[in-house]
Amino acid sequence: MGNALFYHLIRSPAEKLLPVLIGKSLQAGWRVELRGTDPARMDWLDRQLWLDDGFLPHGLAGGAHDARQPVLLTLPGQAPANAPACLMTLNGAEVTPDEVARLDRACLIFDGGDAGAVARARDQWRGLTGAGITAEYWSDEDGRWLRKR
Repeated sequence: MGNALFYHLIRSPAEKLLPVLIGKSLQAGWRVELRGTDPARMDWLDRQLWLDDGFLPHGLAGGAHDARQPVLLTLPGQAPANAPACLMTLNGAEVTPDEVARLDRACLIFDGGDAGAVARARDQWRGLTGAGITAEYWSDEDGRWLRKR
């Protein structure tokens, strides 16, 4: 059964955290699904992941080689054809307890400057932990990522 890690963005944007989390997931031998809610944002992230110094091989869902992608960027309703072991979500994208239970890890990333995003993350925390999923809360409030209790 997987666990859920909640990342509360306070000092850094998602595009700075994602390469770190994706890189660690790939090092662990996991394929990753990166699920967002806004097609324009996912297109933008697609370009950013190609430009980073670390270059992260990935693709947008809907391509001819989705099943071969180490990282697949998806939107709600798009099945992750790459058989991910790790799911990362942005902008409050839906994730279910059953889904997390089938994964090694789920990372829910949310913007601490957006009251709606914080409220959505709290709802997701309650939904997942209420279903028996182990969850952790991480924050960059102090300038580095720390697990909070």
